[in-house]
Amino acid sequence: MERWSSHLGFILAAVGAAVGIGNIWRFSAVLGQNGGGAYLIPYFIAVFVFALPLMVLEIAMGRRFRGTVVSSFQAVRSEFRIIGWFLCAIVFLILSYYLVITGWTIAYTVFSVTGDTITFAGFTGSYQPVLYAVLAVLVTGFIVSAGVRGGIERISVFLIPVCIIILVIMALFSVTLPGFSEGMRFLFTPDFSVLSHADIWLAAFGQAFFSLSVGEGILLTYGSYMDQEQDIKKAALLITVADLFVALLAGTVIFPIVFSYGLSPAVGAELAFSTLPIAFSRMPAGQLFAIAFFAVLFFAALTSSVSMLEVCVAAVDEALGWTRRKTTVILTALLLLVTLLPALSYSAMHLSVNGIPLLDIMDETVGTLGLHIAAILLAVAFTSFISPQVFFSETGSATRLDRIIFILCKYVIPVTLLLTIAGYLVTGIEIPGTSFIPGTLHIGPLSQVVGVSLIAVLILVAIFIGGKLRK
Repeated sequence: MERWSSHLGFILAAVGAAVGIGNIWRFSAVLGQNGGGAYLIPYFIAVFVFALPLMVLEIAMGRRFRGTVVSSFQAVRSEFRIIGWFLCAIVFLILSYYLVITGWTIAYTVFSVTGDTITFAGFTGSYQPVLYAVLAVLVTGFIVSAGVRGGIERISVFLIPVCIIILVIMALFSVTLPGFSEGMRFLFTPDFSVLSHADIWLAAFGQAFFSLSVGEGILLTYGSYMDQEQDIKKAALLITVADLFVALLAGTVIFPIVFSYGLSPAVGAELAFSTLPIAFSRMPAGQLFAIAFFAVLFFAALTSSVSMLEVCVAAVDEALGWTRRKTTVILTALLLLVTLLPALSYSAMHLSVNGIPLLDIMDETVGTLGLHIAAILLAVAFTSFISPQVFFSETGSATRLDRIIFILCKYVIPVTLLLTIAGYLVTGIEIPGTSFIPGTLHIGPLSQVVGVSLIAVLILVAIFIGGKLRK
């Protein structure tokens, strides 16, 4: 099995998986919709009490079993192999619509370079989103085909530092804007009165889990390429801190712009593709700022897309014994076909179900319910069906902190996620901030039927594939 070339290579690749659209666009949008600085309190709790422990568990199990999501689950119980294929199916479908958004970031980078002023409605009213989604799929497939070191690690080692440098430069520029002070007050001054609202806690927990890419099998796969002597807890903490730093840095860039030009911080998905372009058009050196911003969005989205495709490529490659290149080509071709569906929902075709874009339906079912279930399965399988000593052997000891992490993953995290899912299915109400794409149309009661049905179908498909690919 191929390994990361260095500790730094693993850290940057894992940071690349975690730092995506969620940190730059989604974090600021969800924070803006949930009271500004008050949102940071539950968010930090969610990150350090829930997401970080699950990250430690996932990386540890990846390194312990040195396999893919499929073989790692199979190592726990042979019948758990199907759970691995279920995670692959979930990640593959999420990737199909995540690449549509990645395509948007490519398009707006190009528009910024050429100086074209195209509204988001005008853009999605054409077939350009489909063409850019295809481009995003091909670029992602090309990188993964180059391997762990030659593709994933190389692109992460280059793009993550570039993203941070660009954001720092943009943040320094934001200091000169008239709305800097107001933007910082909004970002860092909490309104404690809103902490009694359940919505802000749900939003924070949703953002924390998906921003750090935990519970999806990504970090389990990346952990399998990790050197034995590397400290998992320190690595996980560093990844988490880097993820938080990028999110806050992006907020430091975005909110001064929003307040300087009289725009609303609570517009959700419109923040990146509708609101900020207006501000860029009014700013001095606005074109350069726009190029930098959308380039960072693209780079961040690309590293996350690569990590999701790697989960599927590694599993299929291991099961069938194909070469990496052959596996990647076939999965990329399949991904291309699947991605066309959500891409067409935000195009001139407006592909929809009951008037709701297919991308929105996928986001609220697979991207919300599916990932919650995947995270529960991962946490339960690797805590309730193996000895705690297996986990402690990877963390290097059985200290009080290690035991707390294990208990959180075994009991607290699954129960919290189950309660969230139960509330979602029983009430049919929107869980703010739990989807990848903030501001999309809420599908309401339809989600109860479509969500559960879709996940049931995925399980059946995964069972079928698992049986066919069984060695």
